[in-house]
Amino acid sequence: MRARWPVVLATLAALWAAGACGVQRGPGEPDSGLAPSPVKAYDINPLARDKVKDGGTLRWGLTDFPTQWNRNHIDGDGTGVKAVTDALMPRTFRSDERGRLTLDTDYVTNARITATSPRQVVTYSINPKAKWSDGRPITWTDFAAQWKAMSGRDRDYRVDSTIAYENIQSVARGASDREVVVTLAQPFNEWQSLFTPLYPSTTNATAAAFNADWINRIPVTAGPFRVQRLDAKGRTVTLTRNPAWWGNRAKLDGIEFRTVRPDQMVHAFTRGDVDLFEVGPSPDDYARVREAWDAVIRQAAGTQYRQFTFNGESPILADARVREAVAAALDRRGLMQVDLKGLGWPTVTLDNHFLMNSQYGYRANAGEIGAYDPKRAGRLLDQAGWKLSGKTRVKNGKPLTLRFVVPEGIVMSGVEADVARQMLDRVGIRVDVRKVSFDDFFGKHLIPGDFDITAFAYPSTPFPVSSAFDIYANGETGGRGDDVEWYSNLGRSGSKQIDEAMYRAGSTLDPGKVPGLLNEADGLVWKKVNVLPLYQSPQGVAVRSALANIGANGFFDLRYEDIGYAS
Repeated sequence: MRARWPVVLATLAALWAAGACGVQRGPGEPDSGLAPSPVKAYDINPLARDKVKDGGTLRWGLTDFPTQWNRNHIDGDGTGVKAVTDALMPRTFRSDERGRLTLDTDYVTNARITATSPRQVVTYSINPKAKWSDGRPITWTDFAAQWKAMSGRDRDYRVDSTIAYENIQSVARGASDREVVVTLAQPFNEWQSLFTPLYPSTTNATAAAFNADWINRIPVTAGPFRVQRLDAKGRTVTLTRNPAWWGNRAKLDGIEFRTVRPDQMVHAFTRGDVDLFEVGPSPDDYARVREAWDAVIRQAAGTQYRQFTFNGESPILADARVREAVAAALDRRGLMQVDLKGLGWPTVTLDNHFLMNSQYGYRANAGEIGAYDPKRAGRLLDQAGWKLSGKTRVKNGKPLTLRFVVPEGIVMSGVEADVARQMLDRVGIRVDVRKVSFDDFFGKHLIPGDFDITAFAYPSTPFPVSSAFDIYANGETGGRGDDVEWYSNLGRSGSKQIDEAMYRAGSTLDPGKVPGLLNEADGLVWKKVNVLPLYQSPQGVAVRSALANIGANGFFDLRYEDIGYAS
């Protein structure tokens, strides 16, 4: 589903200029300082490089072996691809554990806004030592080719996302081949998301190369490691230290990524076949790992959050009072405790749609809408005309029944639906839990709107506006009568005010104002009761105890050259 951030920019820019000049920092947002995270932001056993041994091999367990290794391709957007290519491909910025960004000077020595009028211009200075594994220098042409491929202008490029790239007007050579001048069509403060990862111009030169050159192969790299062998049949990728790397020398001799079936991963770890893997939300797996030789589970807040989506176009939930009543009848802490029982994770609900608990700028904005209050739920249902008749709410002779649609095979979603059914039954709402084929879940149910409530996890990134904008953006009629196109807004409710607030948060070029403006937008989203966040999912990673600078990294971008074994 295509995102619309650049599509609405021009309209909203005009609206903002006309009616929202002089916007200041959001209410309650401190001018400086960093509020502590209510959950652990990362757990990687951070050690200085001089405390890490030289040498050794890390065997990294993956549950899925990718076919497409171009991360910008729609089929390359997976955790396995990211785990491998983060050791190999260039980036412009990297994130810390709170989602704050700094330059990756191994690749870009400077990146700054050099003009704001008549257009926002960003100028990048490429590290003069940076080069691809085939010997070619990294230059402005690599940036320009990636923009053209990712812009969405040529539909033959099967890109993962066009967000931000659509908003680029031009990419040009600066004072030298190592300087890049990027002009944006509209102001965009999350421009740091661009060109990470960066692929070589040869990959982006044609749609055929973009789509096919990285299938079962990784032809060109530029990182602290290089590919020694990619064995598609054996489902392994072996990396070795890159002797031509211009940055800090990698501590490890190599990394071997091994693919193991999910139900065999714990066994592979306990018998020593892998040294690291991500543990799912299974208390049994946690217990088995802890019994293994030299094992530690590092646990921190992850980059996904569990949530319930309410369909604002379904006949019953079209009434915002009913959506609000459903939210009030759901005990979010209770749902979280059921989901994460036995994992040792604190019961901290997520009270923000844009920022995670561990993220810089997070503020709890749920208010009474996110509070568990069955009595209030009853009052709201009464106001909406749904009166108790025995133990069931009825209106015009019809019982209040909601379809809770979940995918088969996803145990957590099924448990959440069953627990929610019990909670809603207490206020007179019937729930029909419908399990559908996993393959049909999005395409035949969520996207067409064939559900009342559903549950799944959304991803989160250090770029909260561009990653969440389309989830909450208002629908568009598109000139087809009463039909509304909601794109990625599966909750099918929004407003011009929310769109304007998100635009303000994403377009102000004063970074000090961004958290406050994000929280202002979040307050409006809560009132729509579109998505009900439950909690930021914890990330648990099983590792050998001596491993350093790796584990549950959350928003923190690992420095692969620093990973190794404590000396």
